[in-house]
Amino acid sequence: MTERLVVIGGDAAGMSAASQARRRRDADDLEIVAFERGRHTSYSVCGIPYWIAGDVDGPDGLVARTADEHRARGIDLRLGVEVTEIDPARGRVRARDAEGSEEWTGYDHLVIATGAVPLRPPVPGIDAPGVHGVQTLDDGEAVLAALDRDAVRRAVVVGGGYIGVEMAEAMLRHGLAVTLVDRAEQPMSTLDPDMGRLVRQALEGLGVRVESGAAVRAVLTGPDGRARAVATDAGEHPADIVVLGLGVRPGADLARAAGLPLGEHGGLLTDRAQQVRGHERIWAGGDCVEVLNLVSGALQHIPLGTHANKHGRVIGTNIGGGYATFPGVVGTAVSKVCDVEIARTGLKESQARAAGLDFVTAVVESTSRAGYFPGASPMTVKAIAERGTGRLLGLQIVGREGAAKRVDIGAVALTAGLTAAGMVDLDLGYAPPFSPVWDPVLIAARKAADAVAADIRSR
Repeated sequence: MTERLVVIGGDAAGMSAASQARRRRDADDLEIVAFERGRHTSYSVCGIPYWIAGDVDGPDGLVARTADEHRARGIDLRLGVEVTEIDPARGRVRARDAEGSEEWTGYDHLVIATGAVPLRPPVPGIDAPGVHGVQTLDDGEAVLAALDRDAVRRAVVVGGGYIGVEMAEAMLRHGLAVTLVDRAEQPMSTLDPDMGRLVRQALEGLGVRVESGAAVRAVLTGPDGRARAVATDAGEHPADIVVLGLGVRPGADLARAAGLPLGEHGGLLTDRAQQVRGHERIWAGGDCVEVLNLVSGALQHIPLGTHANKHGRVIGTNIGGGYATFPGVVGTAVSKVCDVEIARTGLKESQARAAGLDFVTAVVESTSRAGYFPGASPMTVKAIAERGTGRLLGLQIVGREGAAKRVDIGAVALTAGLTAAGMVDLDLGYAPPFSPVWDPVLIAARKAADAVAADIRSR
């Protein structure tokens, strides 16, 4: 008897799950129906700021697999159709098409891949014309259309996280005067404030005006109803375009209404096989779920396409009759603003404290290549290690070309549970065009190991 898999969400996790399940089970054995409320499927959200900046082609260039390609592989993908209700007791979902017609579809397996929802502060004017989020390809098209309007000279970016700094660069690339406002002490609050300060200095060096520690109070509008300024605790910032980069929350409203289990961050709770806890026929993955941080042991909401695709592969493998699990993450992320590269993995200081961990830190300044080699650029590396054991807890890097991807050394070390001292013995590649004889990450690890040892001796 043919089973039916229903997928809610046509991007990374959902379509990876559908594609993997189809590889393992043919259409006579498993019917696959996927609902996507938007106009596009399987696209790179992470690439949108770089499309707006002019680095990559879009929107089609950001699509990994079109709807027609999915359909040709035996997946009944329905665009412009929104699921409005999940009925776990009866094993069905209710969906509404663009004309408002609704119908129920039963399932034997359900995949919830509803992604994330951009945060918008509840302040006056936040929904005015001229205020843009950056979450979908439609959003990217809207921003580019706004930039083509006459007399667009000033941009205000609200939020100093990954999307915020990337969009600040995109606005600079369009020749606009850019102001970035953020309620945090420093931009890039995923870093410690001392490392975030380096990002601020880099932004200001590029000509971005940075106002931190000031919450947005309103988006002010002109006689035409369009955004004309952003008002914060510290004053008003004129704007012809306002871009929101405040982060996201799990898109779990459907799951909440259906009574499915959610964590403290609002994301769905799953087991290691990505099956929703307490529901054998329901699976979930991507930005709508919470993931285990392997360093702290706590659940977190970390919306990244890398995790979403892995979740989808795990889900599709399990529905397809195989066995796969997703063990967790160490919290690795990289970004850039112009030529400044930003990276982190593991825990920052406040996260380590929240996990009840005592630690030491080491901050070093080095270069991307041997100091005498042409093109060597500066970078700052911060290592955090557990007091007593010396276990590596986190790594942060801010630098120029060649800095960010060095964080992968830390990601591997964290996954393996290495100590800072153990990292020092890693046999990394060396040649003057690529690294000093002591790689900056190893210098930071050595300094952290020294701090651990000194602390033990002082007891």
